[in-house]
Amino acid sequence: MFTHPVLVRWSDIDSYDHVNNVRYFDYFQEARILFLAQLVGVSGDYFAQYPVVLASQTVDYKRPVLLRQPPYDVDVWVEAVGTTSYTLGSRIVDRTAAGEEVYATAVSVLVAVDGSTHAKRELLPAEREALVRHVSAA
Repeated sequence: MFTHPVLVRWSDIDSYDHVNNVRYFDYFQEARILFLAQLVGVSGDYFAQYPVVLASQTVDYKRPVLLRQPPYDVDVWVEAVGTTSYTLGSRIVDRTAAGEEVYATAVSVLVAVDGSTHAKRELLPAEREALVRHVSAA
């Protein structure tokens, strides 16, 4: 499992004094991009070598994320690997309190595409191997 700390920004807060729901997608995206970039040890742009598009993402909101100084953790892991797509799981977690509190969970499906035509393609061997190595049931 990959973990990325995310600090809540003042601009993320809505009129109810918690993070606006759409910002959760930004937090998940930040962590997902960093996870994929380090997945196969690419030096440079992962997405230039292994282009993908986000086909779907669902988010379950468990509790409101608030503005505070300690960062929240965003965990990312590979749930499943198909022929042309893969599924990532992720969650926003507070590990500063006693124990672990989950604030939101997400499931993201990414589809491999050809960088020139944007047509769906099969996962490349290096891509598939790296993804399969990181499958977990966090």
